[in-house]
Amino acid sequence: MPTTEQALLGNLVRQVMGDALGFLNAAALRVAVRLDIAEHLASGPRTPTELARLSDTDPGHLARVLRFLAMRGVFREDEQGAYQLTPAAELLRAESPMSVRSMVLLLTDEMYWLPAGRLEETVQTGTTVFNEIFGGPLFDVLAREPHRADIFHTAIADLSVTEQDPIAASYDFPDTGTVVDVGGGPGGLLHAVLLRNPGLRGVLFEQESVLTQHRLGDPAIAGRWEPVAGDFFGRIPTGGDIYVLKRVLHDWDDRDSLRILRATRQAMANEAKLLIIDAVIPSGNDPHPSKLYDLAMMTNFDGKERTRAEFDTLLAAANLRAVRVIPTPGTLSIVEAVPAPPAAPSAPDEAEIR
Repeated sequence: MPTTEQALLGNLVRQVMGDALGFLNAAALRVAVRLDIAEHLASGPRTPTELARLSDTDPGHLARVLRFLAMRGVFREDEQGAYQLTPAAELLRAESPMSVRSMVLLLTDEMYWLPAGRLEETVQTGTTVFNEIFGGPLFDVLAREPHRADIFHTAIADLSVTEQDPIAASYDFPDTGTVVDVGGGPGGLLHAVLLRNPGLRGVLFEQESVLTQHRLGDPAIAGRWEPVAGDFFGRIPTGGDIYVLKRVLHDWDDRDSLRILRATRQAMANEAKLLIIDAVIPSGNDPHPSKLYDLAMMTNFDGKERTRAEFDTLLAAANLRAVRVIPTPGTLSIVEAVPAPPAAPSAPDEAEIR
């Protein structure tokens, strides 16, 4: 009989070995989504042979992938050897109200996969290898390769569907005024805010190519919003009472994030507020999704998730001041900021934001 110490050591070895092979979790999940396994099981259980016939795959190999995913709670094998949907597998269906299908396809795409395989180089050099692999920064690649842009923008828009209403409900918006959503994508969050606050007007500030795909055609908010095309590194629309940056700053390093914040501050009146909606990394060793997402930002964008202290430093450099951090039901938090008072100490220069 192994001693307690030996048993604990064995568990640790298995944990570390499992982590080392963790890339196979993503690979197997991608196989299931690409082969539409969840869709094939929507009408009831099927055997690996039946699923292989529907997906034009080898039944033996498919069975092994399904067995692995069932171990992780994605699908379940019954006593007859057939597989069926689980609550986790339901999320892989395109018609699920909380579908993550498009996000799985994005996060397991080579745009994420290949840079992650060279994470050591990123850590050594302090910059992503994405540009070397794909011939430029991610957003430049999306601009010139429509098929990659479709994968990316579809996934981000679908992710927003799961977030936007809880976020809109987490903040006490004013009864009247104008909300400027800076880099707001197709406008999902702005739509949720305007629906919940009928006295507000909205501005969706985005690149022209993104504005053409907006999701603000709801008659319930007709006449209460306008699109404005532009670049958040340049001139941002003035006249807003609330400015929003949702999932924007985490895509950029501190230098570029400071440029965005300074452009936003220049557009803001002294009474305006800024809502930065991003993950806020908690202190300590406890698990938190932001710590995983931070690595994804580092490998693909030279971006980062930030702690409260890091947000404070960035905001101070842009002549802004964080007032509070408001949690939302998901991973994201709302960092509410206001213009810093004139008597505030001089802000750090860009050399300190590196």
